Amino acid sequence: MTNAPTRKTVVFSHGKESGPWGIKITRLARVAEELGFAVISIDYRGVYDPLERVRMLLDHSPKEEGITVLAGSSMGGAVSLAAAAGIGPAGLFLMAPAIGIPGYPDLPPLPDALPTVIVHGWDDDIVPPGPVIDYARKHRLELEMLADGHLLEKSLDLLEHRFRFFLERVTP
Repeated sequence: MTNAPTRKTVVFSHGKESGPWGIKITRLARVAEELGFAVISIDYRGVYDPLERVRMLLDHSPKEEGITVLAGSSMGGAVSLAAAAGIGPAGLFLMAPAIGIPGYPDLPPLPDALPTVIVHGWDDDIVPPGPVIDYARKHRLELEMLADGHLLEKSLDLLEHRFRFFLERVTP
């Protein structure tokens, strides 16, 4: 008897000023698809309230059995963190997550043993590194600091490599 393949999905959440198919998401989606993941990229354009974005993420995330990974950038990273407990993802991949920004939702504790990787730029002038480093330290999360800014545009190849390694690690 052969087991049916496990459904695998990556749900992307873009930043406040970005769109669902910006350069980072497009490149990372290609990696996910190469590894057999379905890809959902939610269109939050015109929605500036982080709590409304959390509701949208909860509504758009797969409800059936399988592996779901949340990947978010900037506001999308904070939204992914805030929604994680309600979705139960296999992992979180966060790029320059908007942690420590006034007006954003409080971040609930992460589910136990949830693999979480944060990639952040030392030169980020939108989301200062300090609160992100403190959050990663407090929750003992993997944190990779890069010589880059908020958009991480100088680190796209590294992001692809890091995301591939992460997806390979969270799938059985």
